[in-house]
Amino acid sequence: MLRLGLLYLKRYGIKRFGGKLLEKIRVLLGLSGRDFRFNYRDYQRWIMANEPSKLQLDQQRQHALKLPNKPRISIIVPLWRTKREFLVAMLDSVRAQTYHNWELCLAAASIDDVRSTLEQYSRLDERIKVRYLPENEGIALNSNQAIKLATGEYVGLLDHDDVLAPNALYEIAKKLNEKNYDIVYSDEDKIDETGSVRIHPHFKPDWNPDLLRSYNYISHFFVISRDLLDKIGGFRTGFEGSQDHDLILRATEKSNQIGHIPMVLYHWRAHPNSTALDTSSKGGAQVATIKAVEEHLQRIGRKGTVSEGPFSGSVLTSYPVIGSPLVSIIIPNQDHPGLLRDCISSIRKATTYQNYEVIVVENGSQQKETFELYDELRAWDKFKLLRWSKQYNYAAINNFAAAQAGGEYILFLNNDISVITPGWLDELVGQCQWKENAAVGAKLYYADGSIQHAGVVVGLGGIAGHVGRLFRHDAHGYFGSLELVENLSAVTGACLLVKASKFKEVGGFNEDFAMAFNDIDLCLRLIKSGQLVVWTPSCELYHYESKTRGLDNTNEKRERLEKEEQLFAAKYGSLLQGGDPYYNRNLSLDTGNYKVKI
Repeated sequence: MLRLGLLYLKRYGIKRFGGKLLEKIRVLLGLSGRDFRFNYRDYQRWIMANEPSKLQLDQQRQHALKLPNKPRISIIVPLWRTKREFLVAMLDSVRAQTYHNWELCLAAASIDDVRSTLEQYSRLDERIKVRYLPENEGIALNSNQAIKLATGEYVGLLDHDDVLAPNALYEIAKKLNEKNYDIVYSDEDKIDETGSVRIHPHFKPDWNPDLLRSYNYISHFFVISRDLLDKIGGFRTGFEGSQDHDLILRATEKSNQIGHIPMVLYHWRAHPNSTALDTSSKGGAQVATIKAVEEHLQRIGRKGTVSEGPFSGSVLTSYPVIGSPLVSIIIPNQDHPGLLRDCISSIRKATTYQNYEVIVVENGSQQKETFELYDELRAWDKFKLLRWSKQYNYAAINNFAAAQAGGEYILFLNNDISVITPGWLDELVGQCQWKENAAVGAKLYYADGSIQHAGVVVGLGGIAGHVGRLFRHDAHGYFGSLELVENLSAVTGACLLVKASKFKEVGGFNEDFAMAFNDIDLCLRLIKSGQLVVWTPSCELYHYESKTRGLDNTNEKRERLEKEEQLFAAKYGSLLQGGDPYYNRNLSLDTGNYKVKI
């Protein structure tokens, strides 16, 4: 163990060695698997290191005037029983913008106590427009009244008790100068009632349609083109508490020109009556969320059952499998008959989906017990045995088996896997059956129940790594990331369902990646072809990692891994440099625990 530790130190350096050592100590002390915890000091350090200074803000004001395209951005705000101090803070934050071509459109109901403030500000700045409503018609209709005042090419949504960062509109305008986006959104955080304390930054992924179906991760700051907003008809009644989610779902159905700015441009006020503190504080919001997602699925032609998710404002959707397509489960095996027996036994006992075949690829076994197990399995009508006699190459072995598989779907499965959830295969196929999805991965656990795999982040640990490792099985994760369906750049090949047609279309596994990174490379090539990769927490399995292939602790294995790392870095250098689009650049790549990068 000491020798392996010294080799790790020599190869990866003191920083990663220290992180690995701390991880091992936490396991020994029983401290592993804790859920994500916000670190206030780390975030304050991030703010100091990443946000513009007063000098930089002054420079932005000058640069904003030189942008080739200076679209007008209309910010709409429905007002209802707004506290004066919150209203003033919101108004001041808009007037402090470093970008000049904006207008603030306010629809005001029940504002007798702040009417003088509104009149004062509208006289002070002609870009501030107020429509006084005779009665409160609800947030959706009030917001539509504010939209009627808007004359800009783009419309931004701002709540009456929240504030914008001073560079918010400048960054939006700069993004719009890069490309003709229909939708742009930013990262956000929360502020306390005084506005002086900033907490809980939400560093979001780039466009992630399956995550948006799970909850409104886009939220604030959200800006939409006026043309698209008019096309979808603005806000709808009947979705109060989830009206923004409904609007964003409808908007993203009509356009895929969606840009994300990985900067905190919006500060969400946390107070007792705000959903920033408690997403259930608005009555009926959960019902409205379910309704919004249900209607979204109907519009895009998906049949699914939507139910409450792990936290208020989130949902889980199960998709019944259309028809009964054959799934070919491919399991490479070299000895370890006990593991293989447990794996296949768990499949036979726990799988509710019935149209599948199990193809075991024998590659170099020596133990008598292994072949005795094969003889036992021959009596099972779903079992097939293939023999690979060439040099061991994980990618080549799976390509060999896939070429002889008859399934519409191919499930690549390690022999050190054991099924937990009976509907695991239904879940994988249900998620993969939609035309835009090519591959689906599962939630895997170590034997002690801690998380082994909740998706892969490119760049994590240097090349790529599993996110959420060692968290408890029921951990919430970073904004629900360990409990919600989402799109990712890659998932592990230990349990990877792929459409056979798409697998063939991209040429299968790259056999230059004989052992490592072949699954990640496959996922990235599927994405490059225009498809999506999905991770689902509703397919749960145990993964007794490395029990079959062992650790990379021989010279030959280390040399092989180094060669494949170099190959991956050469092939995906731009992605490693630019950052995984599904993992915000402001999150650390040292570990997969969502720490702020400082």
